[in-house]
Amino acid sequence: MTTNKKKKSKFSKRYFWFVFPLAILFYEFILKVKVFGFSFDEGFFFTLLFSLSAGLFMTAVCTFFKTKIANIITIVSLSFFLVLYGSHLVYNEIFKKFYTLFSLQGAGEAIKGFTTSMWKGIGVSIPFILLFIAPLAIYLIFRKKQLKPRRTKPKMTIALLSSSVAIFVLTLVLVNFSSVGTPSAKDLYYHSLSIEPSVRNFGILTSVRLDFQHMFIPYTENLGDDDIVDIPDIPVLPPVVEDPIDEPITEDPVVEEVVEEVFTPVDNAMIIDFETLINTETDSELLAMNKYFSSLTPTLTNEYTGIFEGKNLIFMTCEALSKYAVRPDTTPTLYKMMTEGFYFTNFYNPSWPVSTSDGEYVACTGLIPKSGVWSFYRSGLNNNLMPFCMGNALNPLGYRTLAYHNNDYTYYNRDLSHPNMGYIYKGEGNGLNITKRWPQSDLEMMQLTYNEFMHNTPFHAYYMTVSGHMEYTWIDNSMSSKHKQEVIDLPYSMPVQAYLACNMELDKACEFLLEKLNELGIAEDTVIVMSPDHIPYGLTYEEYSELAGEELSPDLGPDYFESVCIIYCQGMEPIVVDKITCSLDIIPTLCNLFGLEFDSRLLMGYDMLSTAPSLVIFDNYSWLSDAGFYNAKTRTFTPADGLEVDKSYVSTMNTVVANKFKYSARILDRDYYGYLQDKLGLWPQLQD
Repeated sequence: MTTNKKKKSKFSKRYFWFVFPLAILFYEFILKVKVFGFSFDEGFFFTLLFSLSAGLFMTAVCTFFKTKIANIITIVSLSFFLVLYGSHLVYNEIFKKFYTLFSLQGAGEAIKGFTTSMWKGIGVSIPFILLFIAPLAIYLIFRKKQLKPRRTKPKMTIALLSSSVAIFVLTLVLVNFSSVGTPSAKDLYYHSLSIEPSVRNFGILTSVRLDFQHMFIPYTENLGDDDIVDIPDIPVLPPVVEDPIDEPITEDPVVEEVVEEVFTPVDNAMIIDFETLINTETDSELLAMNKYFSSLTPTLTNEYTGIFEGKNLIFMTCEALSKYAVRPDTTPTLYKMMTEGFYFTNFYNPSWPVSTSDGEYVACTGLIPKSGVWSFYRSGLNNNLMPFCMGNALNPLGYRTLAYHNNDYTYYNRDLSHPNMGYIYKGEGNGLNITKRWPQSDLEMMQLTYNEFMHNTPFHAYYMTVSGHMEYTWIDNSMSSKHKQEVIDLPYSMPVQAYLACNMELDKACEFLLEKLNELGIAEDTVIVMSPDHIPYGLTYEEYSELAGEELSPDLGPDYFESVCIIYCQGMEPIVVDKITCSLDIIPTLCNLFGLEFDSRLLMGYDMLSTAPSLVIFDNYSWLSDAGFYNAKTRTFTPADGLEVDKSYVSTMNTVVANKFKYSARILDRDYYGYLQDKLGLWPQLQD
């Protein structure tokens, strides 16, 4: 009896050993179930093992110290976990994604535009935050008796550390043998930091550790010959064969023979001596890049090639614009431009980790942003050559190229990225003296700037707007309150009304621009291009569905990211484009329309008017093509209606998408366009 009591007493002293493993597992799986749902997949076991390893390590550290110090370490650690997991939960509730450590550097400046949404996100997350408090609360209640930390003998501390290391090594071995999913767990751990797939596979704690590690030791993509697959580009699907329709037999009409000029398409590609580059390059990464890009098939010129050659260009990235905000009643000018120009009926605008900045980067560069960094900022900081950005492409042709933003000019470090795109750049604080309010007026920005370029043709003006920014209320949004009376009778909830109202300011800005272009007689010589930076995530799922007039995919399926792209020139014949397209496709499309020399192999998107197959890429490696939608979260493929798709197609497309992420990141990291200029002198007009 005495022995059993001693054993029980001895074991009760070790209850503390379970605090960290159970707490971390509790946090991880509550968050995982909340965001991804529950499933016994590979990611479940990796998260389980990494969490156990981390928990045992923390336990070993505490057992090395006396009770008082171990108690402080435990309370501080559990408080840190509460903040870490709670902040990711709230951030995901607001932005539908997880944050990276690099993105926190702008958090103080950014918070002014998200105060209401932040409190709303906290409010919605309160039940889970209360759950997250439980481990700390339980420890504080029982820390003096059952969960009291005690210093152990060195051999016990070593045993705990050894167990932690053993589990960690075992997990790494399993990760190294992982080949499931795109990207695989192995690629995510060693060669990429895509935050959502990383959290799904490894959990928050390991993802944050990898993020922190990559801040000091930048990861390198796994670029080797094994990555060059036999079909690195999008496979072409066979056409859908429809049943023939019986028609009455009629006599053939007499047709006069008309001799038409035959259009012969050619490659949209530059003369790049990849063979010499491959034979002489000793850097393994650059060698792999040369092999990859040389293996791709260029898009072809088409009947629209060069139709806008020599025309002026006004290009806008529009804050949180949605296709559902473009209406004949509230935004008649936007509606006119959308339907009377190139009318893209299947355009998608996926969200990216750094919301507005990444959305701008995609639209302006035709590249996929690298996760874990601010890609636009990095491109400007490193003075990367950006030859396909419209500023750099048009400036050497005699265009006056300017860029404007009606918020702080340093926001997202645009003072570095935008001049690097070839623009004279102005924002609030460096030459654009706009009325201080939140958000600022797009109309006022146009009124203050149009005289700087419209009298000097040809010109190219780029705008990053802000009037459509959240919060969507009458109090926190000056643009919504300005147009409140014009929408107050619409049959929508207040946030939806406020969203429609603030976008009316963008419509007024476009109306003003068209008026001035007509006054100067250059409306038919000016092309206006517009696309959003991201969806209006300031609206909840229910509110966005209300705006759409239908229930959208609850798991953020492709329909959630259907959007609007405007390419309009007054006097043009309206052209309906039903092809599936996305924001990555804007730059190659503009290069083709303006008859610019470019190499379609060096961009991640495709000319929207070309015969190239469609591809929309999402930040979690999901994709949409003519064949259907692949959901990387669930690793399931849903074919388009009427299609039977072979498994090899899905596998090949997963490789295509993974390669695009991989090589787009390396274009940024290695300044690949600059490398091509140094080696081959492709863009001498952009040399300093």
